[in-house]
Amino acid sequence: MSFEDNIRKVVPYVAGEQPSDRNIIKLNTNENPYPPAPGVRKALEDLAARPADFRLYPDMNAAPLVNALADKYALSPGQIYVGVGSDDVLAMCFLTFFNSDKPILFPDITYSFYDVWADLFRIPYIQVPLDDDFNIHAEDYLRDNGGVIIANPNAPTGAEADPETLEKIIAGNPGSIVIVDEAYVDFGAESVLPLLHKYENLIVVQTFSKSRAMAGMRIGFAFGSPKLIGYLQDVKFSFNSYTMNLPSIVCGTAAVRDDAYFREMTGKIVAAREDFMRELRKMGFIFHDSKSNFVFVRHPSMRGEQLFSELRRKNICVRHFSRPRIDDYLRITIGTPEQMAAVVKALGEILNLNQEGIKQS
Repeated sequence: MSFEDNIRKVVPYVAGEQPSDRNIIKLNTNENPYPPAPGVRKALEDLAARPADFRLYPDMNAAPLVNALADKYALSPGQIYVGVGSDDVLAMCFLTFFNSDKPILFPDITYSFYDVWADLFRIPYIQVPLDDDFNIHAEDYLRDNGGVIIANPNAPTGAEADPETLEKIIAGNPGSIVIVDEAYVDFGAESVLPLLHKYENLIVVQTFSKSRAMAGMRIGFAFGSPKLIGYLQDVKFSFNSYTMNLPSIVCGTAAVRDDAYFREMTGKIVAAREDFMRELRKMGFIFHDSKSNFVFVRHPSMRGEQLFSELRRKNICVRHFSRPRIDDYLRITIGTPEQMAAVVKALGEILNLNQEGIKQS
């Protein structure tokens, strides 16, 4: 017997490339192209003027941030949990709520961290196939299970599940926790947050990484009943009491309070997305309507891997997944209008060269 027999081995999540070349148009990890709210910079400057604050542990409850979120979403502080990015929040949710011998359920095409956490925590799971249009169906999730997690809008497809479908899943699983991962909800989708008042088995998870342009600060949060949030807190404080650092608490609080900037910035991204989708249609791309800050597209005349490589040669970095059913698709983050215009130009050039090559052959 080897000592390696007692080591936990998992296949880790693979994040998008982080190129060091600043000349690359980076549209592969769904980062926000705009800076955080102006108040975030001021909060950092004020904090830098008080360096002695760093000698103390941060508020283990992140109370300023929790209270700001409670005010923003008209909830009580006891209904809110915060963590180090939504990945940390979701991992804690898996650890806390998916504690059964029954399999949890999630789509076969979705955020690829879900099966990683399930493997890490030794949670049995079933990946439920989306239909041919990448939609979920409530009846697929109305079976015996140990929990359900649905990303809405979905990643990487960008498709939104209608609220009625999600409510059927929540209502149809009173004995299980249903997590709705709303990392991209602020770009035009409808949140299930109002359902918290009807269903105690619901957890809603969101993040500052996308719509609040703070991926580098690592701030995520969850909404739920005080009972469920209490269970999450118990697990967190049994694992690491001081997970969120002081700058994140201070800057996150400032970001939440600037709602006007938040709406302006997300509005710009939505407008750029709609313009980009119009241009993609003109070039013959096939995709479903996106309610996120990215589009998930394929072209009938070129393989996804080839398109990905050709864009990379033009210093444009997008995401390609080498997985069944989606290996001909690219996920393209929505950047500034100037960046999207460059992508449109590059795609046009690539497709024209491809068509010329087909004619010559």
